[in-house]
Amino acid sequence: MQQAAFMKGIKKYYLIFLMLTMLCVFNCKKLINTPALAASNSYLVVTGNIDPGDTTVLVLSRTVNVSGTVNTKPELNAAVTIEGSQSGSFRLTAEGNGNYYSAPVNLSPAQTYRLKIVTSSGEQYASDYVPVKNSPAIDSVNYVVKSDGLQINVNTHDAANTTRYYRWEYNETYVFHTAFQSNYIVLNHDTTGIRPASHEIYQCWHSDTSSNIILASSAKLSQDVISSQSIIKIPAGSEKLNKRYTIFVKQYALTPDAYNYFTLLQKNTEQLGSIFDAQPSELRGNIHSLSNAAEPVIGFVTIGKTSNQRIFVDNNNLPAWTPDNPYAGCTSDTLLYKRIITFPTGGGSVQVEVHDLIYSGVQIPLDKVGDYPSGGFTAAYPQCVDCTLRGTNKQPSFWK
Repeated sequence: MQQAAFMKGIKKYYLIFLMLTMLCVFNCKKLINTPALAASNSYLVVTGNIDPGDTTVLVLSRTVNVSGTVNTKPELNAAVTIEGSQSGSFRLTAEGNGNYYSAPVNLSPAQTYRLKIVTSSGEQYASDYVPVKNSPAIDSVNYVVKSDGLQINVNTHDAANTTRYYRWEYNETYVFHTAFQSNYIVLNHDTTGIRPASHEIYQCWHSDTSSNIILASSAKLSQDVISSQSIIKIPAGSEKLNKRYTIFVKQYALTPDAYNYFTLLQKNTEQLGSIFDAQPSELRGNIHSLSNAAEPVIGFVTIGKTSNQRIFVDNNNLPAWTPDNPYAGCTSDTLLYKRIITFPTGGGSVQVEVHDLIYSGVQIPLDKVGDYPSGGFTAAYPQCVDCTLRGTNKQPSFWK
């Protein structure tokens, strides 16, 4: 009885605590100008992997204030070098917007390497020396049809049992078409002509890259095997699956330190949502300021060859899911060169719809309706006709 009463009391106080918390969440609306929002510091951020077997792309930027108007601040004109612990150095080329490139470089597994950065203002940064950690081949990328969508999985293993820690990224592409096909194009702002194939805007391709952190480890298993690791879940009826979809999966091998870093980054960026979730932890990478030891630097340098695999998914191999239609609200109009409006009270007016709405770019012509001056065009608004507003009309080189 005493224990039951005690538990009842605990439950009562918990409910009171929960109610107070909810009241605070929904009623405490005063803006708090925290130091994080108004901080004047601008810390260096380094992202990318040094890949001996492919083009290396590193991105250097600076943190910006959440309350500011600038979303990104690239680190420009820096000298970026890969340095060996025993010998050898390789200079990366600045390509603008904070991107630094290098062709495949010959890195020896017998030594370790670090990244050295000297900014245009003379500040110096360097990573720890890290080993070359090459990824084993991906065994397969496959998909599983579920009742509510499509699950993309990856399978891999290392027969030598030396990888153990893995990370994946992906790039996905799908083909789509707009609500209406335009067979005519405006020329010189005052006439129309047949739309050439080079200006086709009915069918396009849209691509996205992964924004979440995908990790797995076989460290607690007897064999270094990763089976059916989830990469992405695509909801049933998603526009991505309306016609044809492809995903390109890239696999990285990580050191234990790198795996711990990305695990913490994953928790800090993806698993926060309520007072009961894990709270943000201090994120320490392997890059340091040589000019100011107290200055934080964000990022973790990894080195190693990646492995990759691409698969295609055709709609005719999937269930008859009801497809999402982003153009459901689209309609077309018939616009005339001259439309005579007669008023019931007498008199009238002449509207030059082709001139005012098509030549001006407000709507895009679809098909011709009659000849000048009594004819015109069917037409619709650009968001219903022009696929390049959401993608590219240039077919990707990898598309089959």
